[in-house]
Amino acid sequence: MGFRLSKIYTRTGDKGETGLGDGRRVPKDHPRVEAIGEVDSLNSQLGLLLAGLHEQRVQTPGLEELIEVLTPCQHRLFDLGGELAMPAYQALKLSEVERLEAAIDHWNETLGPLENFILPAGSTLIAQAHVCRCLARSAERRCQHLNAVEPLNGPGLAYINRLSDLLFVAARLIAKRQGVAEVLWQAADKPAD
Repeated sequence: MGFRLSKIYTRTGDKGETGLGDGRRVPKDHPRVEAIGEVDSLNSQLGLLLAGLHEQRVQTPGLEELIEVLTPCQHRLFDLGGELAMPAYQALKLSEVERLEAAIDHWNETLGPLENFILPAGSTLIAQAHVCRCLARSAERRCQHLNAVEPLNGPGLAYINRLSDLLFVAARLIAKRQGVAEVLWQAADKPAD
């Protein structure tokens, strides 16, 4: 692959517009640009989660499996960003959605059922997995909004939905591998009449 960027700034966006891969110029708050931005934010936070998993993998056996499953997700999110930037471009395949579903099913078998709602807490890695889950849901909402305005093709919507599910289960698996009890939600006391 040759060089893609020869110059980082172009000054073409100084008036509130940006260029898409298909040559269109759109406002920077266009639903397509919003969706691209949310996917990019998720990818950055997923990178932070992966960095933490790499740092802890020696002290915490079993994190390598999470790294193996989550690492390709960064590449697929970049693919999704490309699809959003170039509407005719198609990179994601249904097999990627199926890969996430297989990981979810496999991890769930080792976790057991939820006893209650859980909080995004317990350790830095657990909380970061939940941050990623929340950003996946936000990216999904932005993509759904775009889909209502300009219909999307391919499995991108399913992928981002399944990724949020995977990240929820990953947070639970991290807790188990770290030997950290899940922090269960405690309902507030109801006021007396």
